[in-house]
Amino acid sequence: MTNSFSEQINKHFTRLHGNPEISWEEIQTTAYLKHELEKLGLHPVTFKDITGLYVDIGTGTPTVGIRTDIDALWQEVDGEFQANHSCGHDGHMTMGLGAAQILAAKKDELPGAVRILFQPAEEKGNGALALLERGVTEQLDYLFGVHVRPLIELPEGTHSPALHHGAARMIRGKISGVEAHGARPEEGINAIEVASALVDAIKRIWIQPGRSGSIKMTSLQAGGTSANIIPGTATFSLDCRAQQNDTMDKLMDGLERAIHSVEIQFGATITTEVGAAIVAAQVNPDAVDILRRAIQSEVGEKRCSDEIVTPGGEDFHYFSYHKPALKTTMLGLGCGVTPGLHHPQMTFNSAYLEEGARILAEACILALEVGKTQ
Repeated sequence: MTNSFSEQINKHFTRLHGNPEISWEEIQTTAYLKHELEKLGLHPVTFKDITGLYVDIGTGTPTVGIRTDIDALWQEVDGEFQANHSCGHDGHMTMGLGAAQILAAKKDELPGAVRILFQPAEEKGNGALALLERGVTEQLDYLFGVHVRPLIELPEGTHSPALHHGAARMIRGKISGVEAHGARPEEGINAIEVASALVDAIKRIWIQPGRSGSIKMTSLQAGGTSANIIPGTATFSLDCRAQQNDTMDKLMDGLERAIHSVEIQFGATITTEVGAAIVAAQVNPDAVDILRRAIQSEVGEKRCSDEIVTPGGEDFHYFSYHKPALKTTMLGLGCGVTPGLHHPQMTFNSAYLEEGARILAEACILALEVGKTQ
């Protein structure tokens, strides 16, 4: 299988990397995945109302799964906004297809069935929720994810059996004050001054020592082209991060109090809505042990790293958050991501995608064997 498998991996990555599609618009991506899975003699299932798909391999009800994400980011690249796979989802899909090829070749000897999910809209933070709503993980006992990792976290050629992502919330807000002439500031409520006070109040939200969390204002729009008008309205964005879910709850309580105090101070109205919310990882030790054994089996003990705590977010963790009995963990693939995730020029060594596919397939086989003995 080696030469032809490597060729297939390269082919998949080249095709997927060169044709990125943004969240909920992964139409051609879904079509390509479906076509390639059918070529393996499999029967992928698409959805009537959303992009993405899943495929079952083996006999019986699937109890073990792999989840990969399929969408690209929308960002400025060389001065032009475009869809761009700067988060590695092209590599994740490639590993998913590679694992499917390995498992399909062994489907008659598998001790059970595996379900591979190709999930849309991870970058929107609601793709996993959409699959949960459709019940595609209901029968699963184990679910393995995967994400390429930057050099700052993981040396190239080493792989981690767990990624402890943090919780994240992206909040959009609006400040409603009173517009006034620049010569009569006492007659207005300056939305920029309200925003400044809100930034200051956010800095005074304290969390327990030893816990990690932050809120930052990441955008602010107010005023027009006239310098002599005090702006009465402004819109803003907040990026909220916490390593644990209960810490995020504390941050949100503090934000509510900060907003209320600023409203009273200025007589303004501040409204907010959550644009995206991602929960922190709830990693299962049994799943970690299986994935660690798979890494060691495929690439050796010396190339298996420790578990990684990372400040980034991933909607993969909604699967175990909403279904606590589901045993989950994510493979961290050390493939030399540089300059970093979400950088418009992000690149990585795609030669490691073959290893990732083999590790994921082996983890599924090991998990099926564990299930048979329980």
